[in-house]
Amino acid sequence: MANSWRADDKPLFYGRRKGKTLKNSRQSAYDEVMQWAQIRLPEGNGLIDPKSFFDFPVKEVWLEVGFGNGEQLEYQAMDNPDIGMIGCEPFVNGVAGLCLSIRDKDIKNIRIFQDDARLLMARLADKTLARTFVLNSDPWPKKKHHKRRFIQTETLDTLHRLMIKGSELRLSSDDPGLAAWQMEKPYKHPGYAWQAQSAADWRVCPSDMIGTRYQNKGLAAGRPVIFQRFLTV
Repeated sequence: MANSWRADDKPLFYGRRKGKTLKNSRQSAYDEVMQWAQIRLPEGNGLIDPKSFFDFPVKEVWLEVGFGNGEQLEYQAMDNPDIGMIGCEPFVNGVAGLCLSIRDKDIKNIRIFQDDARLLMARLADKTLARTFVLNSDPWPKKKHHKRRFIQTETLDTLHRLMIKGSELRLSSDDPGLAAWQMEKPYKHPGYAWQAQSAADWRVCPSDMIGTRYQNKGLAAGRPVIFQRFLTV
């Protein structure tokens, strides 16, 4: 994602929004599921409790930014049925893939924001998120494109406003440059505390996560994933 802004104060998104034409099964799932799972922000600037996006009581709300094809989001939702899961992903093909799983597995606790996550984050009320995932986001490896990386000081400021004290920010990347960036930015931020106790903490996938197809593809190509966990203070 980008970290640039247009004159109307809306984020400027650099990633893809659509790929190949959707297969009929994915298109039908997308059309069906997005009728009730899509988050549409109301007019105005009023702040919103994300629990209100769900039509049943949820214990707390977790956010995933850039969920790709949604395997991790699906896993977390099924493993935590009392948690309201919000996934942000502008890429329609990935959203459609998740919608297919939601329909076929009758998952009820996922809501989808199909746009730049920062548009949603700007509208959420303070201290309403209990966990945030940013997993294997676009590394934008060229130095001139580093400003497009999602994890920036400004983004961390916003997430700190949104996240309950003591809640977890979980990051991952198989790109060494981005992994170092994602280590440095929250480590230097006064609102986050790094949780690693040993090398295994960043080398081994946490027990409450699954390896996605993208991550497994990287491992096969010799790109191990680096995991980083921070708590808000």
